[in-house]
Amino acid sequence: MQNKAPKKELPDKLYFKIGEVSEIAGLPSYVLRFWENEFSKINPKRTPSGQRLYRKSDIEFVLKVKHLLYEKKFTIKGARKHLSSEYRERKKKLSTDVVNKIRSELEQIRDLLD
Repeated sequence: MQNKAPKKELPDKLYFKIGEVSEIAGLPSYVLRFWENEFSKINPKRTPSGQRLYRKSDIEFVLKVKHLLYEKKFTIKGARKHLSSEYRERKKKLSTDVVNKIRSELEQIRDLLD
């Protein structure tokens, strides 16, 4: 049961400046800078002059955090906990899928050997 933030169509670019992200997310720049300290996954690259450059994945995560905080009314701590447990669940499912695939392949090899 995963709650996803609503998907917004992002421009087809590699990097976005903080002002662009602010406009896309509908958040002030200072909120984005604050969230960098609160959510380690928000980690924009920096130019030599120190300007932040966000990737699409950063923006998608910002939108997810915004959804949790503004619409679902999570606290920052609660959002971090939710995102962490969601990550663990995805990782566990991926591990299970890999094990099941390996098991299936081993069974096919065994059947070939019989």
